[in-house]
Amino acid sequence: MSLWIRYTHATAKGDGRIGFGLLEDGRVLEYEGDMFAAPHRTGRTFDPDEVTLTSPCVPSRIIALWNNFHALSAKLGKALPSHPLFLIKPSTSLAGPCDIIQRPAGYGGKIVYEGELGIVIGKRCSNVSVEEAAGYVFGYTCVNDVTAADLLFEDANFAQWCRAKGYDTFGCVGPVIATRLDWQNARVVTTLDGVERQNYPLSDMAFSPLEQVSRISRDMTLLPGDVIACGTSLGVGSMRDGATVEVSIEGIGRLTNRVSEVLATAEAR
Repeated sequence: MSLWIRYTHATAKGDGRIGFGLLEDGRVLEYEGDMFAAPHRTGRTFDPDEVTLTSPCVPSRIIALWNNFHALSAKLGKALPSHPLFLIKPSTSLAGPCDIIQRPAGYGGKIVYEGELGIVIGKRCSNVSVEEAAGYVFGYTCVNDVTAADLLFEDANFAQWCRAKGYDTFGCVGPVIATRLDWQNARVVTTLDGVERQNYPLSDMAFSPLEQVSRISRDMTLLPGDVIACGTSLGVGSMRDGATVEVSIEGIGRLTNRVSEVLATAEAR
């Protein structure tokens, strides 16, 4: 298993240079070129304390699944879908490790966490079979699919999934991309201010990662760096302003973010 990261590294001029590389034996091994197309070593290495992690990829979009776990389907009283049900979070929703989840201006309602596994696409992908899909997966990461929950059904005529989930910083991804993951034996654990809120097995997925890649690639062309968020299971809840949320998956690590402490305006209340 390889662990890929993106980071900023302070230069002698005091500015932050964006780079990427591998975490290996307690060091950051710097690479250059295209992470998804034969990158090569520069020979430089850093101590992890010398760099600041950013999102490990820059997706053109985050495809987020709904109702993809048997346990949640049973709780909702809804049948599992015959094809993945998904929405699109825009590239501008992206946030990385330790980034602040910003409360939308003028919104004083619930902000909800959803800890999920993320699939990172490694090369342009269209109309691939399940058997071919593994060749298009670069690796796996953690995702917090954040939602402004009170906006979902604000208008009874139209469910606003993209609006509620598409705000800046509402697509938290990281801390690394693990190129291999025994997902069938892994669990997603989400804590809120240190208290466990989610702990569910990825083996409970209705559509496996390779099935997701195959089926979604029939609906749209997937690009290198795109992320498929596999959906969440039981334990979703709201986060108060100032709360710290952590999504962890063994083999990937911990994605930690804090909700901004900006209070809702009087008008929003």
